[in-house]
Amino acid sequence: MSLVLPSLLYLGLCLGQSTQAQKGNLSPPRITALPGSTVGPKSPVTILCQGPADAEEYVISKVGSPEPLDREKQLLSKMINIFSIAEMTPDGTGLYHCSYQSGGSWSPFSDPLQLVMTGAYDKPSLSSMTGTVVASGENVKLQCFSTLKFEAFILSKEDGDRIIQNQLVSHQGGNHEAVFLLNQVSSTQTGTYRCYGLFEREPYVWSHPSDPLHLQVREAPDYPDPMNPQHSTEFPVRITTTVSMTGGTKEPAAWHLSAENQVRLSMAGLILLVLGVLLAEAWYSRKMPLNGHRQAPT
Repeated sequence: MSLVLPSLLYLGLCLGQSTQAQKGNLSPPRITALPGSTVGPKSPVTILCQGPADAEEYVISKVGSPEPLDREKQLLSKMINIFSIAEMTPDGTGLYHCSYQSGGSWSPFSDPLQLVMTGAYDKPSLSSMTGTVVASGENVKLQCFSTLKFEAFILSKEDGDRIIQNQLVSHQGGNHEAVFLLNQVSSTQTGTYRCYGLFEREPYVWSHPSDPLHLQVREAPDYPDPMNPQHSTEFPVRITTTVSMTGGTKEPAAWHLSAENQVRLSMAGLILLVLGVLLAEAWYSRKMPLNGHRQAPT
């Protein structure tokens, strides 16, 4: 059995249930499995179908089976109907859904529940081709491989029974492997991952889980943008120029002080020169009458 068939079957069930919901006023019930939908061999599991308080009867069906599984109507209450499997086997795996009757009408089926048995084969190995500590926004490649001739691998994240991806196998040397690509990871993808191997003839019978791989996604640091001054970490340097009314650029203040000093020194020198000339003239004028006086003849 190809993996495409279960996928198409699952999609067809969801579309069919949406169509039924549009035809009637009853809301679909909710189906769950305890302790979970991934169960080890010979382990017990209980399927729960929960509807409204006015539900009168429940039907739990395995997809592809013509007979409901609650023929004896094992009603725990009017709100919950249960179906128990004492020991999980490959025959118990598959897709399950349920419905309830109220006021003479049957509700749409619930979303399908995928019940899987693990531990049927030896575990594969899981590794990261890009490291286990990555920055947010990077692409991560997880490689699942085994020496067994698995026809497909499943990657899951341990935050419930959520299946991340399934991937067909490629053959590399003596190993059978699949590479799972997580594009532009974020902190929400931090967690523990495992992978499983399976054969297409039994798509709900998986191997033992691989050893856990913990992926840590760190937020990328906010590096300063050299093109954006708002993110600059350097001290600002202020350069100030003053534009004159004529449109020219004034010289720095230091230059103006030097020019003014030169003018002042020149003026001081000129004043000293004038004072020197005046003093010399005064001295010369006082001396001339003495030197120029003639004595009277005797």
